[in-house]
Amino acid sequence: MTDASAPAEGLVAEEAETPPLSAGYRTYALWLLMLVYTLNFLDRQIVNILAEDIKKDLHLADWQLGMMTGLAFALFYTVLGLPIARLAERSNRPKIIAGSIILWSGFTVLCGFATNFWQLVLARIGVGIGEAGCTPAAHSLITDYTPKEKRASAIAFYSIGTPLGSLIGLAMGGMIADAYGWQTAFWVAGAPGVIIGLLCFFTLIETRGKLVAQVAARKANQIDFKVALKVLANKKTFWLIAFAAAIKAFIGYGHAPFTASFFFRNHADQITELAATIKVLTGLSLGPAGTVGIGLSAVSGIAGIFGVWLGGFIADRLGAKDLRAYVIVPAIASLVVIPIYITAVMIGDARVAFLLLALPAILGSLWYGPVYATAQSIVEPRMRATTAAVLLFIINLVGLGLGPLFVGILSDLLANNFLGATGLTLADCGKGMLAVNKGACAVAEAEGLRWALVWSMAFNFVAFALFWLARKTIREEMVS
Repeated sequence: MTDASAPAEGLVAEEAETPPLSAGYRTYALWLLMLVYTLNFLDRQIVNILAEDIKKDLHLADWQLGMMTGLAFALFYTVLGLPIARLAERSNRPKIIAGSIILWSGFTVLCGFATNFWQLVLARIGVGIGEAGCTPAAHSLITDYTPKEKRASAIAFYSIGTPLGSLIGLAMGGMIADAYGWQTAFWVAGAPGVIIGLLCFFTLIETRGKLVAQVAARKANQIDFKVALKVLANKKTFWLIAFAAAIKAFIGYGHAPFTASFFFRNHADQITELAATIKVLTGLSLGPAGTVGIGLSAVSGIAGIFGVWLGGFIADRLGAKDLRAYVIVPAIASLVVIPIYITAVMIGDARVAFLLLALPAILGSLWYGPVYATAQSIVEPRMRATTAAVLLFIINLVGLGLGPLFVGILSDLLANNFLGATGLTLADCGKGMLAVNKGACAVAEAEGLRWALVWSMAFNFVAFALFWLARKTIREEMVS
């Protein structure tokens, strides 16, 4: 077992033999990795714009949507992230990334062949297995490629893949679903993965080098997983930002599968009017999914990209003077976002709601760069991939695993509560009832989802508190 405090002599010797990368190559690599992460989120999030069509076609409840989009994916994604990260500490990271993207893209295509709930769940599990190999290796590679003072910006640039993938998935998925069905949308989303995977395999450079002596030195210097956990156990900053980010992900992932459904259920008539307006202005004929997809992608997606970049930029700029900026920025954003988001989902005008959601998209994504850069900087280089995997394990198990399921269950519970006066339950809805009862079901499902989105925003208070507490230790715990 290697002592956690021992100098990384093998690693230093190894890095000394690795030729420096040119600025042009670093730029290319960052763009390619950001494209990988874009496909990662496109394949992960396209299901959100398709959720309402899938719900109707496969006769699902909201909790099943939450299970399909969250827990089924997250369990394998989070659990496998740890051993793959350990592999990334001593193996070729570009090859791991390349294999991962080809695997998850293949399972995305299989989602389009699902004919029932459990087939779709199994396919989503496969997507999660593939995506588990991406970010820990990518974070480690980017950190090796990038000077310390530009780390938050570089990782924030990579993290632009989150809103960009969601943007493309929402717009493309909605239009394809309207024209050809939700199954085809999955097929189109998964297709580009093979090409991008091959680019990663052949063009990304493993900076650790391939000489036998270097590989031997790296293995000799490999930090034991238990020791790595022991090091992290003593990093109070890590646990505070990890659970703060997990809460932010809990809210963001929890809302993602239901935002389009919220507009379909609460603003159906206005969505039809918007589609007509778009046709007059552009000549583009869109259905409900395409209209909502373009609306969410044009507003929330673009705003999210700006928010991720802004978070990294502010953190690097202010962090150069005071490292506490890395946690103060997302702390303040967590409070400011609450009243804005609630206004957006309570307002009666769909167009205003779309516009207002741009602000939560910005504020809700400011944390990416600061959190990931801090996690990479409070540990020594030889355990960065492991640290990224532990961080992602917490974020995704809590956020992605539980967020959609929580919102889905809460939506169903609140909808049943709204139905209480009618003597109906959600189980009764859609069983060939009278029109008046169908109307009651529609109103209950719409209001249940609206209030589930509202109440889940309260978790931002917890995120604020955790980020704020991290101010006390972040300066003392930075090591690399």
